[in-house]
Parts: sequence; structure tokens; C-alpha cells
Amino acid sequence: MRYVRLSLIMMLSSLLVAPAVLGQSQPKAKPQPQAQSQSQSPKSTCGPDHAIIYKRAVSLLNQAEKKLSGRYTAEAKALVKEANSLFTILVKECGESQKERLLTEKETEQEAINQKMSADALAQSERLMQSAVAKEKKSDEADKQGNKDLALQYQRQAKGEYELAHTMSIKAGLYALRNQQMLFQFLTR
Repeated sequence: MRYVRLSLIMMLSSLLVAPAVLGQSQPKAKPQPQAQSQSQSPKSTCGPDHAIIYKRAVSLLNQAEKKLSGRYTAEAKALVKEANSLFTILVKECGESQKERLLTEKETEQEAINQKMSADALAQSERLMQSAVAKEKKSDEADKQGNKDLALQYQRQAKGEYELAHTMSIKAGLYALRNQQMLFQFLTR
């Protein structure tokens, strides 16, 4: 059970890092000496290959949602992690291009909705984790007192809450990555 808690925390922290990176200002790169004219502007590193990465990441998110709704949480988690890796690449290599683009009013509203949904799912996951830990403690106490049936009942409840917490943390990641999807959709235009 402790491994499950640790893996949930690690996954959530990695999923929530990518959206935060876009909001932060990045240090300016030092100008590189060019063999050609100094008046040329640096080329964006964002290109057609990044559109392929974007499409793959979106496909992974869609698959993850289907797996999660089908209760295949391990597969959904793996798909979300892979999508997060791809969006992390896009943030690193196309983040500057994305920052230059202004969001529409509809995109801004959707971004706020996704952030709220992600925060709500994450908060629910954390509450479930705390409740599951408390039930594990009650199970241990009941077991020490010799009440095996009550200990087993608490252990089952804790297991159910851990599983639900895991599902909610994956949903939180999905919502956060849907914002990434929206922010980088300019790559396919």
C-alpha cells in the first residue's frame, strides 16, 4: 500500500509540472554567433515533427480516457505518463512559440475549467488517500484487538479508497494534459 501511495504522489507531481512550466518565464538564451548575417532572427525549433508529437500525445490521451472509463487504470496511467512525456517535449521545444500565441476567450474559459476539474480531482484523490490511511490504521488496531472480521472490513474499504484515489489522480492528470492539448493545438494548423 505504501508503494501505491508513493507512485501516486510521483505521478501527480510529474503531471502537474508541465502545465506550470508554461506559465513561468524562461531565461533568455545567450545569442549564438552566426556565420551568416547578424540581422537574421533565430529560427523557431518548432516544426512539422512537433505536430506529429502533438497528434500522438492527443491520441494517447483519448486512449487513456477510454481505458480509465473501462476501469483499466494501469493501462490508463501508462498512457497518461507517455502523453505527459510528449507534452513535456513540446513545452521544452515549442513553449516560446506557444507563449507568443494569444488564447481566445473560449480557450481561456476552457483552460480555467480544466484547471478547476484537475484541482478538484486531485483534492478528492488526496482526501481518499487520507481516509484510506486512517482505515488501514483502524484495521491494524482491530487486528491487534483480535477482531479479524472488522480488520478485514476496514482493509477492504482502504483498498477501495486507494483504487478510487488512484483513478482520481489519473483523471487529474488527464484534465491537466487536456490544457496542454488545447495550448499546443496551433501545431496542427
